[in-house]
This record gives sequence, C-alpha cells and structure tokens, in this order.
Amino acid sequence: MTAEVHFIGNVRTQFNDLDACPKQGNEGGKEAWVELKPEYAEGLSEIYVGQSLDLLTWFHKADRETMTVHPRGDRSRPKRGVFATRSPARPNPIGVHTVTVLEISGNKLRVEPLEALDKTPLIDIKKTPTPSTMITPHGIRREDIEVITSVCSRAWSRRLFSGFNGNASIRLGDACLMTATGSAKGCLEPKDFVLVDIASGDILAGSKPSSEGEMHLEIYRNQPKARAILHTHPPKILALGVLVEPAKMLKLPIFETELIGSRMTTAPAFEPGTVELAKATGQAAITHDAVYMEKHGLVCWADTLSHALSLSEELEHLASIHVDVAR
Repeated sequence: MTAEVHFIGNVRTQFNDLDACPKQGNEGGKEAWVELKPEYAEGLSEIYVGQSLDLLTWFHKADRETMTVHPRGDRSRPKRGVFATRSPARPNPIGVHTVTVLEISGNKLRVEPLEALDKTPLIDIKKTPTPSTMITPHGIRREDIEVITSVCSRAWSRRLFSGFNGNASIRLGDACLMTATGSAKGCLEPKDFVLVDIASGDILAGSKPSSEGEMHLEIYRNQPKARAILHTHPPKILALGVLVEPAKMLKLPIFETELIGSRMTTAPAFEPGTVELAKATGQAAITHDAVYMEKHGLVCWADTLSHALSLSEELEHLASIHVDVAR
C-alpha cells in the first residue's frame, strides 16, 4: 500500500481569516457545506439528516515543522509537544470535526458546527463512533437524552410539570428528539424518547410521540430560530388564566412586565392534542418565544432547552405576583 492521501472534496465555510477561526466547533463553529467530488458521491449512501459524522480535513495552512506549541495559542501557558494538544500545527495536519448533518443534496452535505477555514481539503468522512449507550440504530444519542432528562427533572422540581403532563424536544438538524407519550418528566428513561422528522412527522426511531408532538413540529416549521421547545403546565400561569382574561395577563406596573411579560402571547382554547392547537401555537411562535395556550399550559422555545426553562420560570414568577395582586 502506498502512503498517499487523496482529497475527496472541500468544505465551504464562513471563515476566511485564520485568526478569526474558532479553535473548536462548540466554540463558535457555524453551518457549512461539505462538497465531495462527484466520483465520491456514492459514498454518502445511507447517511441521514440528524446523523453525527466525523470529518477529517487537511489543514493546508498549518505549520508542519513546529513540534512544541503554547496550548490554544496562549503564551502565558508553557509549551507542550504538539502530540499532547489539538493544535493544527503538526507533521501531518489532520483535523477532526464532529458535526451534525442538516441537509443532504447530491454530493453535498450541510452540517454544523464546523470551524475549518473555507476551502479546506477534505480527507474522509466517518460515522461518529457509536457509544454503547446508544439505544437505536438511527442514533438517538445518550448526550441528547441527558440534555432533555436534566431539564425536565429541573422543571418537575419547580412544579412546572406534574406526573405525565407536558413535553420537551430539541432540534437535531431536520429532525427533533422529543419526549414520548406517557412519559413521567421527573424520571425519564431512555425508552421515553422518539426521533421525528420535522417536515413529514415520520417517526425515525424510538417510541410514540406525545399527543402534543405536532405542536412542537409546527413551531420548528414556522420558527427556524427554535432549537429547543419546552411545554409545561405552570400552576400560577394557569391560575392567572382563570382570574383574568388572556389580554390582561402579566400586565403589571413593574419593569419585568415589559422585559419578560411582553415575550408571551396567547393561543386560543383549542382542545389539547388537536391540529388546530398545533397550528395556532406554531403561528404564534413566529413573533413570540412564549405562548400561553388558554386553559391548557405554556410553551417556550429558545436556542437551548435550559434557556426555554429559564423563560418559563420567569413567566411563572410574574404570574405568581399577578395572582397575589388579583386576589
């Protein structure tokens, strides 16, 4: 076997300046396109949206002679050998980037987060190693389950959930991972999750979606900024909805009314689990990141599930003040 590397394509990213390029994907990596040469396109067969992949790139502008570096370029730290770091400076400057597939188009993949320079040569694409805790062949990852489990446990401890009510989800490319029907949010288990295609609503893996699953999908379809959704049944917000009409909810002479209360709008009192409620909530999410569903509960979307929980908590706190004032 000859020791040769054949570039199979390039990555097209938003980074043209080496100094401005993030050091890791989770430190500012952005959406990018992976473009394979046509003769390698067949190798993308069976890759699916939402899958985790490892891209191997060739850092074509890296220093191949330096053997010691300051970790992360921080000159206040003592030098280390390059093999004890992830520095791009090394004899064979191979980059490894773990990304999620957002879109597949012929010989191209849209992925995130990628931190390589634009036009960086691509060496190879590998399926991210499957952890022993992965529960389906479609790749419901333990780390994604843990994110939802942790936030739901916190929401349950704050009485935003009780028993089996409410649900949560996170966007994974063109799919979303959501809590399944009949799952107790205070003590979720790996079996309590389902991976769903956002556009079609098809189940890709796992259990049966919650009856409110269509609501999550409608929000993701209408609001591209939504990366996570939390639907809770906050007791103070529901109590306030009984005491005052929706248009007057959270209208208080305090600064938080404008800062936080104004972020919430209302969806009509459609029956829970119906297409009508899903459509109404999805439309409301275009202009607001919190929607009070009359006689039902609250749904908040955000960039992370923790941020959606924080917004839910702030709105519940405002509602508790308003309930006290209204009595």
